[in-house]
Amino acid sequence: MKVGVIGLPQTGKKTLFQILTGSEVKERSGTPKAVPGTAEILDRRFDRLVSMYQPKKEARARVDLVLLPKIEKETIARGDLFRDIVDMDAICHVVRAFEDEAVYHAEGSVDPLRDAEIVNQELLLHDQIFVEKRIARIREMIKKIKDEDQVKELALMERMLAHLEEEKPLRLMEISSDDEVLIRSYPFITRKQMILAINVGEDDLGDDTILDRFNTLCTSQSMEAMVVSAKVESEIALLDSEEERAAFLEDLGIGEAALGVLTRLCLKALGLISFFTVGQDEVRQWLVRKGAAAPRAAGVIHSDLERGFIRAEVLKYDDLMELGSEDAVKKAGKFYVQGKDYPVVDGDILNIRFKV
Repeated sequence: MKVGVIGLPQTGKKTLFQILTGSEVKERSGTPKAVPGTAEILDRRFDRLVSMYQPKKEARARVDLVLLPKIEKETIARGDLFRDIVDMDAICHVVRAFEDEAVYHAEGSVDPLRDAEIVNQELLLHDQIFVEKRIARIREMIKKIKDEDQVKELALMERMLAHLEEEKPLRLMEISSDDEVLIRSYPFITRKQMILAINVGEDDLGDDTILDRFNTLCTSQSMEAMVVSAKVESEIALLDSEEERAAFLEDLGIGEAALGVLTRLCLKALGLISFFTVGQDEVRQWLVRKGAAAPRAAGVIHSDLERGFIRAEVLKYDDLMELGSEDAVKKAGKFYVQGKDYPVVDGDILNIRFKV
């Protein structure tokens, strides 16, 4: 599951990607290429569990990120950008909202709302062109041999075209499971979930009105939005201890580093949730599809656990934090034993019983 990081030139997307992944992206000559990386999920629940259990080992979950070539006329004309985006499962679009005379802007001025709409229009146009070509092709095929599936697909494509012509992304369109089979292999971009990361200057951190300006766009395009300052986040990343980072954030009047919010939004866009396994040997965070049953979560840990699944012993994170220990949770009657049909909930602490 991969999240593609996109944006116009000079938006700060490379800086943000480097902070998230801890990797350095070097400039290369020739055709720009996608750069893969992984980012740890920053989750305070994990931190508190580590503090409670003091394990010998700890392991955060990670999400795959890919820094895609900047969006400019050359990459659009070559089609490289769209080929890369098609391979992603979700998109993080970084828009520039910071002023800096030393950093040029491709459009000549800083206007994040305009820039977000420019990129959205390019993605909508990509899907619209594909649908138009597909409609023309199906009509030609039907003239030769009338096939029931082709007739169904033509009706679907015509609905999709009407939807796109209203400048609405395909992720807003209801598609039946039968229709899903017809288009599963097609390179639609606007069906993917999108996060809008608004990259601001330090002075604008904590300004609640920034997100308000994007409400209409985000609602109409079904996007999540957040405010981040790549410059500030890069300064936070240089601090040695968690205490120093917390103090720095407090001085800025920020409760949490934006990267924690961003990684969790990535999970949401991918349709993933976190669950935990705990103990004195190890505290680990795992990822599983939202709505997955307990055996599937067990399989994320190890295939033997899914194959030989008997039951899942479940603690709720909030109960554990409130009561202070596993024994206290059990005494309060909040220790649950669940079977194979139990849908794992975000934040569950699981112990899998199995036999192979």
